[in-house]
Amino acid sequence: MHNIASLQRQFFNTHATRDVKYRRAALKKLRTALKEWEPRICEALQQDLGKCATETYMTEIGMVLSSLNHTLSSLRSWSKPRRKYTPLAQFPSVSRVVPEPYGVALIMSPWNYPVLLCLDPLVAALSAGNCCVLKPSSMTPATSAVLAEMLGSLYPKEYVHVVLGGRESTGVLLEQKFDYIFFTGSPAVGHIIMEAAARNLTPVTLELGGKSPCIVDATANIRVAARRVAFGKILNAGQTCVAPDYLFIHHSVKDAFVEAYRTAVHEMLGAAPLENEEYTHIINRRHFERLMGLMADAQPLVGGKGDATTLRIEPTVLDGVTPESASMQQEIFGPILPILTWDAWEEVEQFVLSRPRPLASYLFSTDSANKKRFTQHLSFGGGCINDTIIHLAVHGLPFGGIGDSGMGSYHGKAGFDTFTHYKSVLSKANWLDLPFRYHPYSKFAERILRFFLR
Repeated sequence: MHNIASLQRQFFNTHATRDVKYRRAALKKLRTALKEWEPRICEALQQDLGKCATETYMTEIGMVLSSLNHTLSSLRSWSKPRRKYTPLAQFPSVSRVVPEPYGVALIMSPWNYPVLLCLDPLVAALSAGNCCVLKPSSMTPATSAVLAEMLGSLYPKEYVHVVLGGRESTGVLLEQKFDYIFFTGSPAVGHIIMEAAARNLTPVTLELGGKSPCIVDATANIRVAARRVAFGKILNAGQTCVAPDYLFIHHSVKDAFVEAYRTAVHEMLGAAPLENEEYTHIINRRHFERLMGLMADAQPLVGGKGDATTLRIEPTVLDGVTPESASMQQEIFGPILPILTWDAWEEVEQFVLSRPRPLASYLFSTDSANKKRFTQHLSFGGGCINDTIIHLAVHGLPFGGIGDSGMGSYHGKAGFDTFTHYKSVLSKANWLDLPFRYHPYSKFAERILRFFLR
């Protein structure tokens, strides 16, 4: 591990990656490879998560290709130095902000979207001119192996290198000095990453999670709301860091929503969701049992069953839930939706603001006042009004958390910025050298300085 980091730092110091042409060529290689390797990636994700090819393209390969195309079209502009205003007191000089890469970046990705959450940060890091060490999850071994083989065929290891393995590999990696660490995963591991980064004063981006509320008021289009919430819970079997984690709905529309949700699930997955081969399964037996246990102290209004042999769980709505229920004590990360009710908007604000700030929040409403309160009064990483999850697909929207749900952001220009140090440079001419700033100071010099610096 030490040799890899050292080798990459040596290569970075050749300045090859600072050339925008070099970066563009690297990104184009990845774009071509993704299309060529799509069948193998689909096969690996089917093996690891039971993902169907359509969902794999929609949520993994297609998202990365879209990110690549957007980055390639904008990279020259992003990489240019920007001239800044220089006050008259510093005449004659020119001020610029010069983008430069950090150096050697470590990217640690999770298991739930093992292609997207590995390659999308890589696109950002390479676009900024960094060398990268990638650590994909050991919980999706087939996909991680395909990524290692694909990237190993594209780039020399001194530029991009994939490290496979479990916790031991992660521990050894964190002992090395990197110039930037980008981590996507749980808050518990986020603490470990930040502690390790602090030893070397390494800047970090932490993309974590949390309990993302989905608020539905009495003015919402219930049929559309139920369909879009169901989409957010069925996608990847709810194993999405920005999936709606719990439903906070106005009591007057609760029953109508539950019926509409049941209909939406039937339309999407059929009468027997557990037998639908296109429905993603839970990552492993441990998480399956954890999710089934979260339903023990509540009553399923929709779904509620699981199949331990296929690791599938029906999209479920839980009733009889209180803030003390098991499903409200942790991020669910599965197709289970606890339901709570409210009467006045003040209850919504009090409830949501009393909890750690989530990675995402969602509101379904046609009330302009509630939309304004949602946007201005609630704190969250990002979200949607009248939809779920799709804000991730907008390149112009930075994606990241706040507080317990993370720090820093990426996607589009925000990703380039994350892996870029903006270096300030003032260039001064020699043909004029005013004496007022030099010792010995005089009353006249002081008056001049006060004039310019007021």
